[in-house]
Amino acid sequence: MLYKRLLASALLLLAALLPAAVRASEILIPMDEAQKEHLKAYGAAYWLLTKDVEVDWLLNYRGGAFACPAMQGMEQELAIRGVSYQVVSDAQYSGILSQIADPNANMDVMKLEKAPKIAVYTPKGKQPWDDAVTMVLTYAQIPYTEIYDDEVLDGKLTKYDWLHLHHEDFTGQYGKFFASYRNRPWYQQQQRDAEAAARRHNFPKVSQMKASVVTKMQEFVAGGGFLFAMCSATDTYDIALAGLGVDMVESMYDGDPADPQAQQKLNYNRTLAFKDFQIVRDPYQYEYSNIDMQPYERGVGEDNDYFQLFTFSAKNDPVPTMLTQSHEKVIKGFMGQTTAFRKNLIKSDVLVLGDNKGSGEVRYMHGDLGKGTWTFYGGHDPEDYQHLVEEEPTDLSLHPSSPGYRLILNNILFPAAKKKKQKT
Repeated sequence: MLYKRLLASALLLLAALLPAAVRASEILIPMDEAQKEHLKAYGAAYWLLTKDVEVDWLLNYRGGAFACPAMQGMEQELAIRGVSYQVVSDAQYSGILSQIADPNANMDVMKLEKAPKIAVYTPKGKQPWDDAVTMVLTYAQIPYTEIYDDEVLDGKLTKYDWLHLHHEDFTGQYGKFFASYRNRPWYQQQQRDAEAAARRHNFPKVSQMKASVVTKMQEFVAGGGFLFAMCSATDTYDIALAGLGVDMVESMYDGDPADPQAQQKLNYNRTLAFKDFQIVRDPYQYEYSNIDMQPYERGVGEDNDYFQLFTFSAKNDPVPTMLTQSHEKVIKGFMGQTTAFRKNLIKSDVLVLGDNKGSGEVRYMHGDLGKGTWTFYGGHDPEDYQHLVEEEPTDLSLHPSSPGYRLILNNILFPAAKKKKQKT
């Protein structure tokens, strides 16, 4: 017994005499300008969560850095991914946490606990470069599962924590591509596939099937799911909800004329984000409603199109703080079928995360529904100002630190957080 006590005392003394560098036990992944692979850093954080390693998200510290206890093989994995990191001692990390805890510092620590299960709602056979989220998940090496109408209608959303909506048209008008692309084989195949899916689920029309899909998604969010949408999947989602039971679709899309009273029958109480909008009735016009700001009224072009991220209190409002983590607060704008949301058509309870006040437009916003949340992000590809149909994909290796893409990945990690109640 005496021998064991002496051995324990000797081991404690040896540990105390070891140099600080040897006792280093934390990995710090900076997310400021020192990071050379911002997008892959999110993938590294996700990978750590899959290994049951709890990750600290240091909100507003060095661009939203990540930190975790060192473990075997971690440095090698980060090096393979090209992610910049530092090894810090317990004492150094305690100093960082003290700096963050200072009541006068707009910083906080958010614990990331479990890797969320990710689903991407996208049609089968869709090219990966058609969707920015699919591209950045692949680049960051974050796993996801592709689902579409069959899976949603069969009740499989409950298998996932986070759902991204591909640039979908939930109104059943096939992206309103009829005027320009109706003779393209891909357009005709898309229509055949959608009509076949509607028949499988006993819907007379594709628009009616899509209405059921958005209803299922609404239930997913209300039950605690996290919904993220970009481009036309934002406004068409709300248009479909407002128009449940209303025929808003003209004959080239569903075989019969739209209800002439469709506008008057919209119910804005059902929508997530938008109110009082006017739908575009012309089936040949490449627009769904007046939610989307038009190029001629925005007053900006590729050289001067920017939006500003809001700064929130990290200690009081951790949710919007997480969603706006970036090494840059001014984000280069980018277009899409739905580019920017008209501010006066956004509901008062919606939290604006990024906007262009001069143009009266919102680019990035967030809200709650029941136990879950949703986030809408305008535009198609943060590193391709005007991505055209059938255009080549963006090479993200040329944009490893894209602040616009970082906003997408903030949303990916958001469900992993042990959240505090938002005060604003």
